[in-house]
Amino acid sequence: MARVFAEGRLVYGMQLPVQSQSTIYAEPWEASATALDLAEVARAADRAGFGYLATCDHVAIPRRLAGAMSTVWYDPVATLAFLAGITERVRLLSHVAILGLRHPLLSAKQYATVDHLSGGRLILGVGAGHVQEEFEVLGADFAGRGAVLDETLDALRAALGPEEYPEFEGERFAFKDLGQLPRPVQSRIPVWVGGSSPAAVRRAAVRGDGWLPQGDPRDRLPAQIARIRELRAEAGIADPVEFGAITEALYVGEPGWDTGRRTLTGKAEVLAASLREYRALGVDQIQVRFRSRDRAELTDQITAFGADVGPLLND
Repeated sequence: MARVFAEGRLVYGMQLPVQSQSTIYAEPWEASATALDLAEVARAADRAGFGYLATCDHVAIPRRLAGAMSTVWYDPVATLAFLAGITERVRLLSHVAILGLRHPLLSAKQYATVDHLSGGRLILGVGAGHVQEEFEVLGADFAGRGAVLDETLDALRAALGPEEYPEFEGERFAFKDLGQLPRPVQSRIPVWVGGSSPAAVRRAAVRGDGWLPQGDPRDRLPAQIARIRELRAEAGIADPVEFGAITEALYVGEPGWDTGRRTLTGKAEVLAASLREYRALGVDQIQVRFRSRDRAELTDQITAFGADVGPLLND
C-alpha cells in the first residue's frame, strides 16, 4: 500500500512554473525568471497547503519541436533536490520522469537520495516519453519504450525497497550484490503513472499506485477511472489507487485582464463549486495552474487559493 493522501478528500497540487516552459502553458514572464522566482513560488505553495509540487523531465529537445516545447526543461532530480531544501511539508512529484532514458539503478540512486533528503516526501511520477530523437541520442529504445518502462518499474520496485543490496533479473536489466545507500525514507515509494493512452492506463492499473492523466477533459475521466478499476480487479490488485486530473487554468477573483476563454475565474465559492465536480467523478487529486503576469501575481493566486478555495473543496 502506498497511498499518499487521505481517502475521501480532494487534494490539490501544482506543476511549478519556470522549470518547464512549453508554449502550451508557460506565461511570458517565465522566460526571464530565475531560480529565486522558482523558489518563491515553491515556498508560497508550501505555505498555502498544496499537496505536491511537480517538475517535468526532458533531456534534449530537437529543433523540430523546440518552437512548441521550447528547450527550457530543468533536470527533475536536481530540481526536486533543490525543492527539498527550501520547503517543509509539500510532497515532491516528478511529472513525469521518463525512466526509459536511464538505467533503473541510476534512477533508483537519484530518487532514493531525493526521498532521503526530503524526509520521505517523494512521489515518483513516470511516463514512457514521446521524443524520438531524445531516446536515440542517449542510446535508449524508442520503439520499445513501453516494454522498457514496464520492466524498469519492476526493477525500481526492487531497487527502491528496503534492501541495501537489491536483486532483480529481467529481460533487459539484472543486478545483485551491488549496494546502494542511502535508502529511501518511505518503505514504499508511491508510483503514479502518467498518460492517457490504453497502454498507459493499463500500466497505471497494474503497476501504479496512482494515475496522472495527460489532459483528459472532465467528460473522459469517469470511463478512464472505471477502466483502471476494472483492470486492477482482473489482476487481483486490492491496494488503493489515487486518481488525478489536470484542471482548467484558474484565476481566483476578477482578473481585470484577458485570461483566456477557457480560464475559470471568480470568487472562491464559484471556483470551489466547479472543482468539487472532480471529486464527484472519482478524482482524488487535482493539479491546478493559475494565469499570471508576473511572479508576484502568481504567488498571490497561490496564497488566495490555499486560503479561500482549498478549504471549500471538501465541503
